[in-house]
Amino acid sequence: MSNNQNGFFDKIEKKANVSKTDIFKVADSVKDANFKDEATVRKLVRQIAAMTGRQVTKDKEDKIVQAIVTNNMPLDFQSLTNMFKQK
Repeated sequence: MSNNQNGFFDKIEKKANVSKTDIFKVADSVKDANFKDEATVRKLVRQIAAMTGRQVTKDKEDKIVQAIVTNNMPLDFQSLTNMFKQK
């Protein structure tokens, strides 16, 4: 893994208090997931929220799920961060 990739995961570990190992476990569990399936996406959002100890309101969950299912997710890290911070 390159230094840039390590730096990226180090930032995630600090901000979300989630280990690199846990991140890779989640990534591995969804590598063949159907992101057009709302139930699958909801399960993933809830799993990540629980793993990070964050509360996700029903409204925010709906927005995240809709963005993923319709393939309307921002591609840069700052936009993703802002999306998750919205109330």
